[in-house]
Order: sequence, then structure tokens, then C-alpha cells
Amino acid sequence: MSLRARITRPDDHHDARDDGHLVASYRTKLLEEIDLAEMSALPAPERRGRLERVLGHIISREGPVLSTVERAQLIRRVVDEALGLGVLEPLLQDASISEIMVNGPDHIYVERSGRVEQLPIRFASHEQLMQTIERIVSTVNRRVDEANPMVDARLPSGERVNVIIPPLSLTGATLTIRRFPRAYTLRELIGLGSLDEQMLLLLAGLVQARLNVIVSGATGTGKTTLLNALSGLIPEAERIITIEDSAELQLQQAHVIRLESRPANVEGKGHISIRDLVRNSLRMRPDRIIVGEVRGGETLDMLQAMSTGHDGSLATVHANSAEDALMRLQTLASMSEVEVPFAALQDQINSAVDVIVQLTRHADGSRRVTEIAFLESHGRESFRISTVCRFQAQPMSADGLVHGRFEYYPLPRRIADRLYMNNQPVPQAFGVALSDAQLTTRTAT
Repeated sequence: MSLRARITRPDDHHDARDDGHLVASYRTKLLEEIDLAEMSALPAPERRGRLERVLGHIISREGPVLSTVERAQLIRRVVDEALGLGVLEPLLQDASISEIMVNGPDHIYVERSGRVEQLPIRFASHEQLMQTIERIVSTVNRRVDEANPMVDARLPSGERVNVIIPPLSLTGATLTIRRFPRAYTLRELIGLGSLDEQMLLLLAGLVQARLNVIVSGATGTGKTTLLNALSGLIPEAERIITIEDSAELQLQQAHVIRLESRPANVEGKGHISIRDLVRNSLRMRPDRIIVGEVRGGETLDMLQAMSTGHDGSLATVHANSAEDALMRLQTLASMSEVEVPFAALQDQINSAVDVIVQLTRHADGSRRVTEIAFLESHGRESFRISTVCRFQAQPMSADGLVHGRFEYYPLPRRIADRLYMNNQPVPQAFGVALSDAQLTTRTAT
């Protein structure tokens, strides 16, 4: 088979293998002609340019003759192998891709606009896939082998990476890369259909009036995206501390302290948990604390912080509804080494949480705020919520899209008073049941 056929037919399984060997051959020749120490001292863009020039000379010297397009494609693939993540490198440069999923060397999937599709590319071999995985985890001082078959890591550019290899994975080495989420404003989320103008006014008022907000949703519903958008409404003068497993939030305020948990090193030492960071943040004089996600005993510390002078804090939790979010918080808080009766945990949640914003990912891949609910229960009574906004979905249309409408209900008087006392307007859609003249005259239009 000709070189041209091997380069230009990546969708053929056998040809992809041959193409992989060709790329590996030129990669070996390239590495033989460069000074690795000199290359490592160059900035990344200059390093890539230098390698492309050297490889171009090698191809001109040794042949074969290629068209301009074929030559550029071969050079890019070889340099990607030498510097980056091989066949994954172009995917990481594609801004439309939100997730990359590698199920063994032969199956690569991506998520675009909420929809998953398989790509006609593959690794040349299991060994090439493992080399790519090892390159990823080595950047964060981790290793993956039979003794450590599962690894969570983060690329220098921010992408979250999960690796699981045989014998735990029966389908071969599996790699999942979650892209660093783009920072959206609430206004931009309106354009995407995630919420509407009245909900924006309400959420903006809640954040600026320093209510404690829990963003709830399943995996991939856009919790971090919404959390980041809400954080953009915090006044510039406040001291904000963010706490995350993998730093994804992109706050624009000047006075922001970003904390990130740390896994154990290869010797199993040095682990710093989210709970350690939450506890430490309380000694840092925060005006607001933002926890990327509560998933364990740190939930109790977060609730205590919310109810003891750190109003206006934000956090996310995995749950399928507002009611589930409260039960999930109670369960997570019970995972603390401090044994607290469930009734006492109910009291803690009732005094700490003000509002739950529920997100849902629909069958067409769209993500929406599907419920905004306020916690109305007090003390140790069972959780009781008041829903003020709900998305009513219609059956999926012929074009495969989910349509519907947002429905609004009156704000609880306690919340309306809180907005009023903090000089925040009550959005018109939510204020219809208020009788106080002062409140109705401050209704936003």
C-alpha cells in the first residue's frame, strides 16, 4: 500500500495500524536528530516550530514525495507524538469537544453539544495508548500500573483526566478527558436556553443578597458552568476562597484565593483533602467560600461555615432533584468522623441552606435550570421546600429537540424580605403574591 493511501485513509482499521508505524518510524528519526536538553529549554510554540522544520528536512532528504497537504498532515502527526498526546492532540485543540473518551486503542468517542459520537481514528496499538496515558499521569507525578490501575489527574491546561487499566478494565486501557469548561455569564446562558431573564434577575439578587446557594444536578449537567456564572455576581471588594478537587472555576474578581486538593504521591503520602481545605479556609478570613463539589465529610464543615457567618457561600452536589439534594447533603455530612445524629444534621442543613438550583441534561444534550427551590423547614423538622420556578418539558419534537416553558410561583415572604433589605429587586414573575407596598414597588421589570 502506498504512503499516500496510508496517510489519507484514517478510517480504515488496518491502514490506521500502518499509519501508526509510519508515524512512529519518523518520530524515532526525529528524536535521533535533535538535542532534547536544548529543546526542553525552548518555549512550547518555538519548540514545535523547531521540530517541524527538522522533520521537514528529514522527509525532504529521505522521501517519499508527498503533496503539500499530505506532508503537513504527516509532520503534524509526528510532532504531536513527539510533544503532545498523539492522536488526541487535535481533539484537545477542538473547542467544540467537551469530553474525550478512549475505550481501548480502537474506540475513541467525543461529546459535542451534549451528544456523544465515535470518531474514525484510533491508536496504532495498546502500547501507544499506554505511552500516551503514562505521559499524561507523569506530568502530575503519578504512575499507572497493575499496582495502581486507577488514576485521577489534571493536564497543565486544566483538563480533568481519569485512567483505568487492566485487569480492572476488561475492555483495555480506558482514558476519559473532561475539557476545562468555558466560563459563561448568566446572560450567555440565557442565549443557550439554560434559563431566562426573570430567573437571571432572581439568581443575581440571591447572590448579591448573600443567600447560601446549592447547585444540584447529575454528572454533565453544567453545575460547574453555572457555579462559575453565579460567582461572577459577587461584589469585587469581597474576599473569595474557592476549593476544588480539580481547579476549574475562573473567577474574574481581584481578591480570589484558589485552593485545590492534592492526591497522595507515588509513595502514598501527601494527600490533602477537600475537607482539609475547607477547615483551613475558615482561618483565612473569607467573605465567601465556594466549594466546587461536596462529596464527603467536608459537607459538614461547609454547612457549619454557611450557618456561622459565611453567608453567600456556594457549592455543588450530585443529585437528581432539589429534594434529593437535601437528602444527599445529609448523607454526605454523616460521613464525617464526627458522629452527628441525623436529626441534628437536619437542623444544620435547615439553618445553612437557603436555595437549591437544580440542573438537568435533557435527551437532546441541552442543559437547563429545571427548578429553583427555597428551603422552608426549620430546626429539626423534615425538609420542606418551596419551588418558585420549574421547567415544564414537552415531548421531544420531530427534530429531536426538547422544548418547554418555565413556570413561576410566588417567592416566600422571607426571601422577598431578604432581597428588599439588601436593596435587590423582586423579579416581576415571582412577586405577584406580595402585599407589602414597599416590595411590590421594587418589583423588577
